[in-house]
Amino acid sequence: VQLVELGGGPAQPGGSLTLSCEAPGSTFSGLGRRCMGWFRQAPGKEREGVATVNTDDSTYYAGPVKGRFTISKDIAKNTLYLQINSLQPEDAAVYTCAATSPWFSGQCRTDSATYTFWGQGTQVTVSS
Repeated sequence: VQLVELGGGPAQPGGSLTLSCEAPGSTFSGLGRRCMGWFRQAPGKEREGVATVNTDDSTYYAGPVKGRFTISKDIAKNTLYLQINSLQPEDAAVYTCAATSPWFSGQCRTDSATYTFWGQGTQVTVSS
């Protein structure tokens, strides 16, 4: 099972980007039954979780992105989104989406061990 991130690229400080995470094919189903998350890793830094959405649509955001990032999902399209607003230079990183196994229950947070499936990542650069 492979997740594919789209939507990364260059952006200016204060700008916006929308990232998407798709799961091609029918083998990856039940987006609504999985905890889904977005992570990012900047050069020289450890990977950090930025946002998650649980099976009940409850969301969690890491402190640095709260109020600027919005995670959402479209179950019919089997797609996860991350809307990034008010981009800051420190948001530059490779963004990766992740999914748990289906029928997830429990805390949907940013512990990497929670997630079974990962994408390859999409680069976001922020510069003026």
